[in-house]
Amino acid sequence: MKYSKEAKPERAAGGRSRAVPVALLFVVLCAFSFYLGGIYSTGRSLLDVAASNGIVKASSSAAPAVVRTTGTNSKAVVFPECPADYQDYTPCTDPKRWRKYGNYRLSFMERHCPPPVERKECLVPPPQGYKAPIRWPKSKDQCWYRNVPYDWINSQKSNQHWLRKEGDKFIFPGGGTMFPNGVGAYADLMAELIPGMRDGTVRTALDTGCGVASWGGDLLGRGILTLSLAPRDNHEAQVQFALERGIPAILGIISTQRLPFPSAAFDMAHCSRCLIPWTEFGGLYLLEVHRVLRPGGFWALSGPPVNYENRWHGWNTTAAAQKADLDRLKRTLASMCFKPYSKKGDIAVWQKSTDPACYDKLTPVSSPAKCDDSVDPDAAWYVPMRSCLTAPSSTRYKKLALDATPKWPHRLAVAPERIATVPGSSAGAFKHDDGKWKLRTKHYKALLPALGSDKIRNVMDMNTVYGGFAASLIKDPVWVMNVVSSYGPNSLGVVFDRGLIGTNHDWCEAFSTYPRTYDLLHLDGLFTAESHRCEMKFVLLEMDRILRPTGYAIIRENAYFLDSVATIAKGMRWNCDKHDTEYKADKEKVLICQKRLWSGKH
Repeated sequence: MKYSKEAKPERAAGGRSRAVPVALLFVVLCAFSFYLGGIYSTGRSLLDVAASNGIVKASSSAAPAVVRTTGTNSKAVVFPECPADYQDYTPCTDPKRWRKYGNYRLSFMERHCPPPVERKECLVPPPQGYKAPIRWPKSKDQCWYRNVPYDWINSQKSNQHWLRKEGDKFIFPGGGTMFPNGVGAYADLMAELIPGMRDGTVRTALDTGCGVASWGGDLLGRGILTLSLAPRDNHEAQVQFALERGIPAILGIISTQRLPFPSAAFDMAHCSRCLIPWTEFGGLYLLEVHRVLRPGGFWALSGPPVNYENRWHGWNTTAAAQKADLDRLKRTLASMCFKPYSKKGDIAVWQKSTDPACYDKLTPVSSPAKCDDSVDPDAAWYVPMRSCLTAPSSTRYKKLALDATPKWPHRLAVAPERIATVPGSSAGAFKHDDGKWKLRTKHYKALLPALGSDKIRNVMDMNTVYGGFAASLIKDPVWVMNVVSSYGPNSLGVVFDRGLIGTNHDWCEAFSTYPRTYDLLHLDGLFTAESHRCEMKFVLLEMDRILRPTGYAIIRENAYFLDSVATIAKGMRWNCDKHDTEYKADKEKVLICQKRLWSGKH
């Protein structure tokens, strides 16, 4: 086939004519990519830019699909209400999801958080007729029925005097399964058996299977800070009752995972017929009590098989069977370096040995076995329990022993020996932190006069280091749940050494509590520390879930985040005001918010 001269391309001229458009197109594409990068680095969408340039009209929708988490160009957002049957919603311990998990050792009652696609983006409604809780100390003995409208305990436990309904209130007479004469008489007897409960030696306690936390409530008046623990089960809302009363409590169960506390945290642990099978699975549950109990700490048990000689008739068993259970319990405790301390009536007390030599008999094949060096006794966030016992070094053991710990309240201001094990920490850093929080709290009280009054009882410090904020409030009518990030340096042991309480937690997940259980949430730099992992929107929605209506939030953050926080908070029906810090620094601001009381439409 022949080509005419006119059809042939001119190579030289044609090459130059194509090179120019290609180069121009390359430059345009680079510029456009740079433009897009500038847009997205500021958190703006193409629609934002188009609207600002008049290309398209801005949307007037009250509920945009996307909520920005950084920058100052956050759109307004409105969150819908959750259905009415979500009024007691606990995302990570949701009975509606229990069938997905096995029954082995009741592990379905442990934390099982929903995947991100199943997270709820709605506001949990209060029960119909909800009103501001009764203030402390009256709340210890009564609460509004409509705030915790659950009758199961009232109907099933009425003969044990846990609580009773009178008009529009629940009354808590201080009864319990093992203290028919009242919790005061029960605690008096226990104090006779453990003199350290009277002189400041015992300061922190763990109550497993707490009921409505009457024991922990009584001990508050004795200077002992008790963290009550119970799962979400057929008793419906025992932890919610405890928190409604103003008594520290948390959802949890001793099952397959470690409790979210470091080793040697509590001075005392207690079980009043909590129905935990202590000797089963090789004493695994007692091994967990051993881990969280301080050397020289006490474990008090009332109920089966203690005092079986006089009690077995009412336990649907035989005297021989209960005697065998008690003998097995004694052997198990002795193998874990517990020794009998005292016993009277229905209460028996054992003490964790303070002698490190007791652990010399442990080997990798003994019962219980000795843990290998790879087991960290302080790791406690989604860590499986193991049927072994950590044999501590003699130096560490003596430093953590109860008799080596300053008595309360002196221990509050003393830098614990354990601070040397926290990366980046020292006695000097502890002292500086303590002074810093005294100054900050004074400033907070000027901004929020309710802090320090009877309007605020249950407080959470969502991102603490040494518990400095809690220490600065020690003379106020509050208690503080100190939360240490599971992804940062584990300083929670220092918090407990000071005589305070707390827990490890990851704020990318929901907290182990019921809705409407805290009066004040304090957040210091949490978004700065965790924004690369946790989406701000979901953290704030979780704060809304656990905050009581008319409750407060103090959000201390880098100014870069606060505009977005304020936008989301407005969508959650919070009223917020921005303030300077005590140093009037530009980089950091304080947002004081109050959650409004609203009634659900459903």
